[in-house]
Amino acid sequence: MVSAADSGTGMAIGEVARASGVRPSTIRYYERRGLLPVPRRSGGKRRYDSRVLQLLRVIEVSKDAGFSLREIQQLLHGFDPRTPPSARWQALAQSKLCEVDALIARAQGMRALLTRGLECGCLTLEDCRVLE
Repeated sequence: MVSAADSGTGMAIGEVARASGVRPSTIRYYERRGLLPVPRRSGGKRRYDSRVLQLLRVIEVSKDAGFSLREIQQLLHGFDPRTPPSARWQALAQSKLCEVDALIARAQGMRALLTRGLECGCLTLEDCRVLE
């Protein structure tokens, strides 16, 4: 069986959504944000090249890594086109790792404070160890 993508007509948004696991509304949103190229139209309907699946995968992996849509926009389109993907990722990942380290430190502090609170048996705020 020949799919629409293989027949040269491109994939409809529903086919892209099923193949990628990304909702059609999200695909349209990514287009509006400039993350995905505007697809060609045939009969008034969007028709996608199969390369859109790889771009959607890059977007989803980048989101899983904690990148914002603005950062993903930079990753995809904010470098000289000759810059290899690995160099793009490394440039953005360095600063993201600093953010993640700060987030981890904050979470560890929160955990320590919550644990101290669980151990506190004070009867008044003046006697509360957590507030020390």
